[in-house]
Amino acid sequence: MSREKNPLADPKRRSPATLLVHGGTARSPFNETSEALFFNSGFIYDSSQAAEATFKNNGPGFIYSRFSNPTVEMFQQRMALLEGAEETRAVATGMAAVTTAVMAQVRAGDHAVAARALFGGCRFVIEEFLPRWGVESTLVDGRDPANFEKAMRPNTKIVFIETPTNPTLELVDIEAVAKIAHAHGALLIVDNVFATALWQKPLALGADLVTYSATKHIDGQGRAMGGVIAGSKELVAGDIHRFIRQTGPSMSPFNAWILLKSLETLPLRVRQMTESAAKVADFLAGHPKVSKVLYPHHKAHPQHELGKRQMKAGSTLVAFEVKGGKEAAFKTGDNLAIIVTSNNLGDAKSILAHPATTTHQRFEEKVREEMGITQSLLRLSVGLEDADDLIADLSYGLDQA
Repeated sequence: MSREKNPLADPKRRSPATLLVHGGTARSPFNETSEALFFNSGFIYDSSQAAEATFKNNGPGFIYSRFSNPTVEMFQQRMALLEGAEETRAVATGMAAVTTAVMAQVRAGDHAVAARALFGGCRFVIEEFLPRWGVESTLVDGRDPANFEKAMRPNTKIVFIETPTNPTLELVDIEAVAKIAHAHGALLIVDNVFATALWQKPLALGADLVTYSATKHIDGQGRAMGGVIAGSKELVAGDIHRFIRQTGPSMSPFNAWILLKSLETLPLRVRQMTESAAKVADFLAGHPKVSKVLYPHHKAHPQHELGKRQMKAGSTLVAFEVKGGKEAAFKTGDNLAIIVTSNNLGDAKSILAHPATTTHQRFEEKVREEMGITQSLLRLSVGLEDADDLIADLSYGLDQA
C-alpha cells in the first residue's frame, strides 16, 4: 500500500496525539526532521506577477511576518487540527487573542454581553475598554443561561465567556448560551484556557470563536508567550486576520517554534496533570481546614453535572477556600516546599495563587465577592510532580494555617 492510499495519510483519520506530533508540518527543500524556524521578516517573489498574486491571496507564499510566516503558519495549522477549526490565527499573548477576537467583531454602537466571572484582563476589555470605543457592555451571572437571554439587545453583537472561569472554576453552559446568542444574531466567543482543547470543544458545542493563552498549557513550561484564536474560515480569515494585519499583535516565529515543539507533549502533560488534580481535589475535600473545593469533575462542585456533560475531564486547576481567611491562606502558601507561589498556570511546576491580592486585586471587594473571589480562596494549578508529594506538601501547609 502506498503512502497516498494509506487511510492515515488523511489527517482527519488521526488521533489528537498523532496530530500534535505531525500536523501542519511543512518542510523546506532541506527536508529537516524538526520544524524549521524562519526568522525573516519578508519574502522574495519570482516575478512581479507572482508578488501581485500573493498580495491578492491568489497564489501561494507569504507576504510579511507581521501577519504570515511559515513557522507561525505551521503552529496555526496544528492548532486548527487539534481544535477542529477551519482556521486559526496566532498572536503574541493570550490577552492579545481575547482583545483581537472581541474588537474585530464590534463597531461603535454595538453591545456586548459577558459573564461577570472573568480573568481580570478579560473583564477590563469588556467592562472598560469596549465603552471607550462606543460599545456598551453588560455583565451577567454566567451560571444561569437565562441571564444571558435577559441581557440581549437588538444591537448585541458578541457574547463572551470563560468556562471554567478564572479563578473560581464556575461553569457556563456553552451549548445553551450559543443557542441564545445565535437566536439574537450574535456571536459566542469562548475562552477555553482552563479546560484545554483536549478536554472541551467549544466549537462543537456551538461557539463561533475560541481563544487560548498559549502561554499556559500549550507551552506548559513557562518559556514563551502566545495566544490563539480559532473558528470558521469566514470569521478568522476575515475580520480577525484584517485586525491582526493592521494592528500587529504578531506572534514571534521563535515563540511559534517553541509552541510547536510543546504541542508534541501536550496530551502526555495534560493527562498526567489532570489525574493528579483529581487526586488533590479528593484530598482537599476531606481536609478539616478546607471549607470549599471547586473542581469541575468533583462531586463537591455545585455544577458537577454540567462539568461532566461538556468536559471530558476536570482539567488541571483546583480552587479551594481555607478556613481562617487571608491569614490562613497566606500561611498555607508560605509553608509549601514544592508548590511555588506565582500567577501563571498550566505549567509543569505546580503553582499556587491568591487571586484576591494578585490577578484580581484591582477590583473592589464588593466586585470580587460577586465573582466569588474571597480572601480565603486559593487557586492551584497542578503540575507534573508526583501527586503524593503534592498532597504531602499541601497537608503540611494547611497544618500551619
